[in-house]
Amino acid sequence: MELILKQDVQNLGFKDDIVTVKAGYGRNYLIPQGFAQLATASAKKVLAENLKQRAHKEAKVIADAQALAEALKAIEIKIAAKAGGEKLFGSITNIDIAEALAKGGQEIDRKFITSGIIKRTGKYTATVRLHRDVIIELPYEVIAE
Repeated sequence: MELILKQDVQNLGFKDDIVTVKAGYGRNYLIPQGFAQLATASAKKVLAENLKQRAHKEAKVIADAQALAEALKAIEIKIAAKAGGEKLFGSITNIDIAEALAKGGQEIDRKFITSGIIKRTGKYTATVRLHRDVIIELPYEVIAE
């Protein structure tokens, strides 16, 4: 079943991508949730026209994302958490990294940050997706309070 994605779907594709999925997944999840629409001939023509019109705007969006990436790399992130020795009481997640970035002056939605669950102090890296073409590795450090 061919579908056109209306928004980014993790592990499947980005907005306006044409993807092939199993019929049940498309019919029972993607279409009812509003994540996709059927890729009919007319829908593909409309999509092609929209992408053509949006191509020159896309260059500016990518430039803005790259500027934001440079600003993020300049921020030194240290997350303080309660710990007993090296082991944390609790864990550090994407939400904590997003809050640390907000304190540094850059608002990033936590959905675009991938780091895993951290349960020990130390240095780690998170992956931040600012645009489909702009993905950066962001180093951060977890320290004991």
